[in-house]
Amino acid sequence: MNALILAMLAALCFGAGMITSRVGLRHVDARSGAAISIPVATLLFVIAAPFTVELSAFNLTAALIFALVGLFYPALVTLLTFRANEELGPTVTSAISGTAPLFAMLAAALLLGEQIPPQAAIAALGVAAGVALLSWRPGATRGRMPGRALVWPVAGAVVRGVAQAGAKAGLLLWGNPFAASVIGYLVSSTAVLGAEGLRRGGRKAVSRDGLLWFAATGTVNGAAMVLMYSALAMAPVSTVAPVIAAYPLVTALASALFLRGEKISVQIICGAVITVTAIIYLAAFRTS
Repeated sequence: MNALILAMLAALCFGAGMITSRVGLRHVDARSGAAISIPVATLLFVIAAPFTVELSAFNLTAALIFALVGLFYPALVTLLTFRANEELGPTVTSAISGTAPLFAMLAAALLLGEQIPPQAAIAALGVAAGVALLSWRPGATRGRMPGRALVWPVAGAVVRGVAQAGAKAGLLLWGNPFAASVIGYLVSSTAVLGAEGLRRGGRKAVSRDGLLWFAATGTVNGAAMVLMYSALAMAPVSTVAPVIAAYPLVTALASALFLRGEKISVQIICGAVITVTAIIYLAAFRTS
């Protein structure tokens, strides 16, 4: 299957995961939700591992890279996103998160020696602009926004981007997306469960509905990760990262259609058009 199609499916799953987590947050706090969703995905990967991971192809260096990536993504990215939401709210956090493909391409160029075509950089900028427009809500930011608070969403975008380049490095040595996922998620689960165990206060009681919605979130996010790694195994980071970053488009449209959390405004339409146009431009360049 074409890498762009896999990346689009990954973005679809990441966007769906945002919707299921929004519903789950009505019943469980965000950090407890992460301590449910990531281990659920890990359990599914462990169950599937005997059928999807060939140990005969095992590469120790690649496994260590996958483990290192798992420490940062999704574990650290999740915690940084929570802190950014606390400090700045979801509007600024989502907008800044759209810059992740720029950091991914820079990391790929520095760490992997990838040549970044100008067309890919333009597409990444287009996606970032479209996501910012989709996410921005006039008057939704909190009154005072200290500059140092921007460290959290920027750090999240940097880590997300570098993690994609790191995963690509591991996949060049051991091109098994399931191996990358199961190793990364095992480390991520350990990290988030450890963070949850050290946490004091602020928890909501975990209800049955919250458990089910975050289990669904873990399932679709796990599928998104496999699809993203499959795309990265087939194509350069500069092809995959901008498409993955378009997942807020899925979230915005699905929220408007199913949750009634958004109204289809001119702003959302413009953001969608810019994002889709950037991806079509990237696809046309890659297939030409």
